[in-house]
Amino acid sequence: MTLTLPNLLTILRLLCAPGIALCFLLLPRPFADWWALILFIVASATDWFDGYLARNLNQVSKLGTMLDPIADKAMVVIALMVLAHVSSLAPLLILPAAAILFREVFVSGLREFLGETAGLLKVTKLAKWKTTSQMVAIVVLLAQGIAEHQLGTAIFGLESESVDAILTGSQPDDLNLRLLMVLNDWTTWGGVALIWIAAALTLITGADYFLKARPHLKDD
Repeated sequence: MTLTLPNLLTILRLLCAPGIALCFLLLPRPFADWWALILFIVASATDWFDGYLARNLNQVSKLGTMLDPIADKAMVVIALMVLAHVSSLAPLLILPAAAILFREVFVSGLREFLGETAGLLKVTKLAKWKTTSQMVAIVVLLAQGIAEHQLGTAIFGLESESVDAILTGSQPDDLNLRLLMVLNDWTTWGGVALIWIAAALTLITGADYFLKARPHLKDD
C-alpha cells in the first residue's frame, strides 16, 4: 500500500467522519455546529481534490479506490445520525435519512454478494449527483443549527410584541432579527427540501443498481 497525497486526503476525509460526532460530544453548541460544519466542508472538498490529484498525478491506487467510497458513506451516515439526534428538524429528517441509510446498506451488500462481478455496477453520473446532493443537504442542515441558535440568542429576553415590532419595521432592527429570520427560514426549508431530493436520488440509483444486478441474482 502506497500513501500518496490523494490517499492521505482520502484518509483525512475518513477521519473527519467520526470527528463530526465528536464535535457534539465534546463541545457546547453552537461551537459544535460550527466545527462540525467546517469539518464536513473540508472533508467534502477533499472528495474532489483526491480524485483530481490521483488522475492528474497518475497516482490511482487500490487503496484509494477502496477507501474513497467508504469515506463518502461514512461522512454521510455519521452526519445524518448526528443531525437526527441534535437537529430541531429531526422529525422531518428521519424518513429521508432512513431511506439513504437503507440504500447504502443494500448496495454495499449487493456489491459484496456479487463479488468479482460487482465491477459491472459502475458509478454512474446520477450516483455522483446523489453524493453531491447529500453533501450539500448536510451542509445546509448543519448551517441551520447555527442560524437557529443565533436567532434564538438574539430574541432571548425580548417580549413578543418587541419582536413583532422589529420584524414589521416599527422599531429599529439593531439585532439584525430580520436577516437572522431569513437565514433561519432558508436553511430550514432549504435543508429539508434538499435532504428529500437527496433521498429520492439515492433510492433511484439504488433501484438502478438492483436492476443491473438482477441477471446475476438468478438461480441456475
